[in-house]
Amino acid sequence: MKALQQAIIAKKNALATIVDKPLEELAERCASAWPDADALDAVLTEGHSYIPYTHLLFALNIDGIQLSSNVEARESDSSWRGRDQSSRPYLMKNLPYRGVMLSSVYLSLRTFKQCITALHAVTRDGELLGFVAADFAVNDLPEQPVTDKEEFHWTQFRGDPAVRGTVFLQQRVPSLLDEHIDEVLGLIEALMTYHGVFHSKIHFSSGRCSLWLMEDPYSYRIHSVDEIIDPDICLAYPLYKYPAEASIPQDKIHDILEQFRKLRFADETIYLRSSSINIMNGILGLTFSCDGSHYMPWDEFLERDMGFWIGVGNKQ
Repeated sequence: MKALQQAIIAKKNALATIVDKPLEELAERCASAWPDADALDAVLTEGHSYIPYTHLLFALNIDGIQLSSNVEARESDSSWRGRDQSSRPYLMKNLPYRGVMLSSVYLSLRTFKQCITALHAVTRDGELLGFVAADFAVNDLPEQPVTDKEEFHWTQFRGDPAVRGTVFLQQRVPSLLDEHIDEVLGLIEALMTYHGVFHSKIHFSSGRCSLWLMEDPYSYRIHSVDEIIDPDICLAYPLYKYPAEASIPQDKIHDILEQFRKLRFADETIYLRSSSINIMNGILGLTFSCDGSHYMPWDEFLERDMGFWIGVGNKQ
């Protein structure tokens, strides 16, 4: 998604801006010491004083052979000298002949943490000698401002090919929830509009409902059909004012749930197996008997007729 890509790029650009000049200075100092391993270690040890956020510095020749030790702020490990690092993720891209390059995130073999490596070319008299590398743990990097939320549109994910391949050999088997679907959907509507449930997932085929509450968003409750059709269940969920910041208007929850009911019974082969509704971000999720899943904004969902879902025309 565009917003996700922008967030990744922003964080990498911020890191590149922070380390570009310090790494350039370190590369110039390494060029003077090249290729003496002890001299490189001394330069890299000093580098920890002016390269922010890094936990490890080392030097590589143009073939990816490590010349220096693994140099940390307070200690060095010389056993890494001479190791072939050419297959490591930070050397798998086009390497810089000048300036700094950031790797993708990868798992550090030393710390077993998510890591990014910044490489800066080391040159002398116009000749590329190798690279100085600085490792940064992802958790240590400065946070960047959260970008605006990206506008979400219908997204479809295909399911298990084994399920899709046999979908026309199966037929919907009525579940206990199907037998009480009006009661179930009525109570789901009441819990979402008056009792602080902001996210619900209805498992039509297996007969259960999962609910998330505004006052306890990190947990969820699971109810069987017998529990969810008991009108007294509302007593277990205190009254809660419908959130003003909700993306789905309160009076549209009924329409959405009614459309779920129609999709459950619209076709005996292609039918709704489970669905979810989140009033805060306004996104609905639907999984069908073919194991395909759909996610879309609530208003886009209500604009679609049955033909969109079961292939009998398409309302634009």
